[in-house]
Amino acid sequence: MSQYVKRVLSDLIEKNPGQPEFHQAATEILESLEVVFDKHPEYEKAALLERFVEPERVIMFRVPWTDDSGKVHVNKGYRIQFNSAIGPYKGGLRFHPTVNLSILKFLGFEQILKNSLTGLPIGGGKGGADFDPKGKSDNEIMNFCQSFMTQLYRHIGPDVDVPAGDIGVGGREVGYLFGQYKRIRGAYENGVLTGKGISFGGSLIRPEATGYGAVYFAQRMLERVGDTVKGKTVVISGYGNVAWGAAEKVTQLGGKVVTISGSKGYVYDENGLDAEKIKYMLEIRASKDLGIEDFAKKFNLPFFKGEKPWGVKADIVMPCATQNEVNLDDAKKIVANGTRCYVEGANMPTSNEAVKYLQENGVFVAPAKAANAGGVAVSALEMSQNSQRLSWTSEEVDEKLKAIMINIHDSAAQTAEEYGFGYDLVKGANISGFKKVAEAMMAQGII
Repeated sequence: MSQYVKRVLSDLIEKNPGQPEFHQAATEILESLEVVFDKHPEYEKAALLERFVEPERVIMFRVPWTDDSGKVHVNKGYRIQFNSAIGPYKGGLRFHPTVNLSILKFLGFEQILKNSLTGLPIGGGKGGADFDPKGKSDNEIMNFCQSFMTQLYRHIGPDVDVPAGDIGVGGREVGYLFGQYKRIRGAYENGVLTGKGISFGGSLIRPEATGYGAVYFAQRMLERVGDTVKGKTVVISGYGNVAWGAAEKVTQLGGKVVTISGSKGYVYDENGLDAEKIKYMLEIRASKDLGIEDFAKKFNLPFFKGEKPWGVKADIVMPCATQNEVNLDDAKKIVANGTRCYVEGANMPTSNEAVKYLQENGVFVAPAKAANAGGVAVSALEMSQNSQRLSWTSEEVDEKLKAIMINIHDSAAQTAEEYGFGYDLVKGANISGFKKVAEAMMAQGII
């Protein structure tokens, strides 16, 4: 690592104590960018990297709300507006008890490059709250969303910052958030949020887009060696939107999904998920009472309590649940099973050392910032539809999504080759995404 990159990384870690997720993401990205700074000494002179790793704005606020019994609760709300060099901030809102500054900064940092890779004019941001929608009534969730938006509305707008959904924020939550924004603003600015319902400006296939996109990315990886997803065995973790979309698209392309999982364990289906089982994933995801164990019981499938699915033999492995779910020991199991493609559907699900081990042992790794960009890509397409008062069919959106994912793969692969890294999609995605942002930052001066 060059002295310049090493110094910036060391300073970042020192100035952001107690933020391990942010440190991990920054280390992985900055190590890839060393070759870029070797070719562009003017970047160091302009302190471009120091500006790149620092969010443009960090917004924190309290969110008071009242439950159905009349008790008042207070949660922490955040919005990290990381980089707007190529467009308005764009990134999801996450409602989950694990949400903190470190997680949101890592997500926002990754989002800069992910959004750049789509080729669409959107910057990077992320936000959310340490609120848990699980077990809450619709009225309680509405109360929370309205209070959250009462704080957030002044910082967002169609040309400023366009949040979307993420873990814990689905169509219901986006609807409540948009309703409160509209009430406060007194205007119908439906381009301010994406992931909306179809009846008020949402895009078709948005909920499944991240999973669909990850599978299209895997398909492109296999096409490179004259193969396809058809006939492949696929291990997936999670059972939310990403896992559901991935399972549906794998099945449509003739592959066989043999696992899904939750926090309490995983389900194994040797015959592969069919349409009925994939549809039931939507039911357990939407229910406050059902979970992954209920899925196993309903279809009489073996449930492995407290275990992860990484020991199951598969051609393709797709972690689609959350961050930090695959460590070095898990990577060793995946390699031992002869897996060919490892495609990150979730954000940073894999430790840096696990990624390195997979690559060193011949597994092709698709990083999240590239492989799971389908969700934000369709969000950007939703923004286009809103601004132009258009409504594309699901087939039209799907075709645009597929083309975007192919372009992301090819750009990452070509960039890795150009910089001497062979078929290293991790480094290729980092460099390809960064170059566009760096050029914009240099052109706009020291801001």
